[in-house]
Amino acid sequence: MKIDIEKLSLPEIEALLVAAERRQRQLSSRRPLALVRRKAIALAAQHGYTIDELYGHQPVAEIAVKKRGLRRKTTKVAAKYRDPDNKRNTWSGRGRMPVWLAQKTKHGRSVTDFLIPGLAKPTARKSSAIGQRKLVKQG
Repeated sequence: MKIDIEKLSLPEIEALLVAAERRQRQLSSRRPLALVRRKAIALAAQHGYTIDELYGHQPVAEIAVKKRGLRRKTTKVAAKYRDPDNKRNTWSGRGRMPVWLAQKTKHGRSVTDFLIPGLAKPTARKSSAIGQRKLVKQG
């Protein structure tokens, strides 16, 4: 950490000196690292462990971090909707509606117009009305 002393005002320099003296007292009052390490090894041995068994090969900072549970892999889902103009534009009906479909439904077409024949019922709705059900016949 570099501090440009030339740019500091008198109160800032005095505050810096007080903070430096406080840090110096704190560091000088700590026990030597070798002594603390020996005591930790002795305490672990007293309980029948070694330091490697307690901490392994990981740094101490990594042990304290809580690990998240494993995430399930998401499986690929077959496409239900296809753009007739560009066959590569497909959508499974999950997640956010793709731009190409949103633009076409904005211009008056229905989402069901883009269903791939022979697949399940549509999952996307332009406007979702709570409590209303819509039956779509396939075939």
